Amino acid sequence: MVDPIQSGMAQYLDLLAARQKIVASNIANAETPGYHSKDIDFQFEFQSLASTYGPRAEPHVMETPGLKERNDGNNVSMDREMRLLSENALRFQFVTQMMRNQVGQYRKALQSSRG
Repeated sequence: MVDPIQSGMAQYLDLLAARQKIVASNIANAETPGYHSKDIDFQFEFQSLASTYGPRAEPHVMETPGLKERNDGNNVSMDREMRLLSENALRFQFVTQMMRNQVGQYRKALQSSRG
């Protein structure tokens, strides 16, 4: 039997990994003329994750609205991308700590049942 909490946390980590790839791509293209910053609607994807059990499709990637475009047509904001990287790292640390705590509880339960 798969633990639904662990399964949900694993799916959340997959969502964080997808966003990390998008942000990394934005940073890599920060000087590419005409490139437009991309992102996912994180709140929507997270809520979809909470209501879906089992495998999910990849999150919907879209251009980030409302960013100021430079003369070369590029609209990547390095400040925004760095903030998203930091936010993603904090979320990742939080979820991995929760998973470690849950594994620790399983270990305690197994040890107490043995003896």
